[in-house]
Amino acid sequence: MTDVTLLANHFLNLTGDTMCSQARPGCYSAYSHPGGCVAAGYSVRIDSFFSKSRKGRLLTSLEDRMNMMAKADRNRFHTDAGKYAAYLETPEGRLRLDLAFANLQEFLAKAKDSSCALDLGCGTGTAAVRLARLGVRVTLLDSSPAMLDLAQRAAQEAGVAGKITLKLGDAARLEDLLPTASFDVILCHNLLEYVDDPHAVLCGASRLLRDSSAILSILVRNRAGEVLKAAIHAGDLDAAENNLSAEWAQESLYGGRLRLFTADGLQAMLKAASLTVAAERGVRVIADYLPPRISRETDYGRIFELERKLGRRPEFAAVARYTQCLARRSSPVLERA
Repeated sequence: MTDVTLLANHFLNLTGDTMCSQARPGCYSAYSHPGGCVAAGYSVRIDSFFSKSRKGRLLTSLEDRMNMMAKADRNRFHTDAGKYAAYLETPEGRLRLDLAFANLQEFLAKAKDSSCALDLGCGTGTAAVRLARLGVRVTLLDSSPAMLDLAQRAAQEAGVAGKITLKLGDAARLEDLLPTASFDVILCHNLLEYVDDPHAVLCGASRLLRDSSAILSILVRNRAGEVLKAAIHAGDLDAAENNLSAEWAQESLYGGRLRLFTADGLQAMLKAASLTVAAERGVRVIADYLPPRISRETDYGRIFELERKLGRRPEFAAVARYTQCLARRSSPVLERA
């Protein structure tokens, strides 16, 4: 239960109202839709139950608290980009990057100078730099100026700054920011967990793919992986059971919340965005649970190769920490009126 929900419940106890009659399953969080709060997977419109409250004067302080938390969630990557960059240098961070990029490379045609890629929520630019080294021209889109600064520095240090274009913007507004049907490769790695509307982002990305041969790589946090993490890594059976149906998880690096995905749910989203899955891979199946006697640094190569084999097999990919889908557009782009 979040701090917001605890606060809401406290106020409701004072007024004698209850949340139960207002709860609706399957809704977004408070920071996705202002005026909503989440309790045990349910979204509650605070304006509706406070409108009936005898102590409606408490509404302002609750909304202020929720707005502050929403702002903190949105700004997590803006205010401390260095923390994320440091994480990517750890064996866990490197493994996520290396596995996802290796899976992507299977679907990359031989790079040409005319090949164009887009990295949505590019972060520190690590994947974009790798694409640029293959000869691809890459546009990096991120809403965080601090992340774009790190990406620019990485491109300069790698000697590929001439292949890189930086763009500050929101992935939810792709059709306003970039021309339709202009990219051969689009990366959407660890972005959908944090946006308000994943479907809108996927639809926007689909329209930017050049044609049916272009590839979109999506990497998201897997709900099944959260179950195993709670049980095996944390030894928390209650959390493991709760995660069986959880729509959200607590993000350990910044302490915010992030959306969880199931394979079926993600594939349904892709289909709704006129995308067809070409391949599905699991990323980090067993690495998080290895005993201390196995060195993540010394044995990194062996761990990587084993993870590659496991991630290709559906029975193991199903419980990986992350799910990666490689998708192509299934229908031509229709110009908007």
